[in-house]
Amino acid sequence: MESHLKAMQFSQKENEPLYQELEQVVKGLGMALVELTVAKSKGGAKIRAVITPADAKLNAGLLECSRVHRAVMPRIELAFPQENVSVEISSPGINRQLKNAGEFRHFTGKKIACYRTDISDWCTGLLESAGEHKITIRENEKMTELKYSIIGKAKLAGEI
Repeated sequence: MESHLKAMQFSQKENEPLYQELEQVVKGLGMALVELTVAKSKGGAKIRAVITPADAKLNAGLLECSRVHRAVMPRIELAFPQENVSVEISSPGINRQLKNAGEFRHFTGKKIACYRTDISDWCTGLLESAGEHKITIRENEKMTELKYSIIGKAKLAGEI
């Protein structure tokens, strides 16, 4: 039976100027910028950023989100000088749906679940590595390589 799910796509958000600028600020605080969305409306802009600690053993809480908010706000206001800007900073959450294959690199060392279109089943384990074309998951002591082309969807799978 063939799956109707599209394969996970790998795109580099790092090529977007605002992402690049904010990523440097976030990185300076020991965090990583996972996702940045900008929704513009008449006279305003809503910016939503998802952050995670650079160290996979840690989690982002209210304190980290507040620190990042204070640090990025001046740059966002400069990027949107004539607009009312709303900024939301959040952590990925323990069951975050990965929206882009490029996000995997931020969650090395975390437990993930991937739906494999080649076998129509879920594969769960510790994310050991994430490259441009594939990831490696450790299930118990078994290592499994998954190309993005066979991952229909993926999510963080909570704590181990």
